[in-house]
Amino acid sequence: MSDIVCLGIDPGLARVGYGAVSQSGFKLKALNYGCIETSPEMIFTERLLKIYESVHEQIKICNPDLISIERLFFGRNTTTAEYVYQARGVVMLLAAQNHLPVVEPKPNQIKMALCGTGDAVKSQVQGMVQRFLALDEIPRPDDTADALAAAVTGLALKFSL
Repeated sequence: MSDIVCLGIDPGLARVGYGAVSQSGFKLKALNYGCIETSPEMIFTERLLKIYESVHEQIKICNPDLISIERLFFGRNTTTAEYVYQARGVVMLLAAQNHLPVVEPKPNQIKMALCGTGDAVKSQVQGMVQRFLALDEIPRPDDTADALAAAVTGLALKFSL
């Protein structure tokens, strides 16, 4: 059985977390992870371009079989949501250009996949990311841990594609 690689994305405009996780049987391994940051002083379209180029580079490096990008939930801040959705669209475009299937787990699905409950708090999810991937410490910033959690969930949900 060959490894399956999922690139998890925690979308944002200021920070985009990414994390590639491979699965071989029941074994999970973090391949590469980090955070793409854009400055608010940059022109908006330049920020999107930086996200595009950086995520594209991760696709080339990690050669994923699928992408898992967290479905967004916003309460009242529609301005923030608009910018984040545009950054998310950049990642969706990259998935289409690279013929990669996309899994879009909701936040409670990620919590359920990692912690066994959709009501888990962020620190519980981060601790389980560390445990599942046998990492020495919790990945920082939070966006990175969230992207790895999305990747683990994407691997769990891959059969629903």
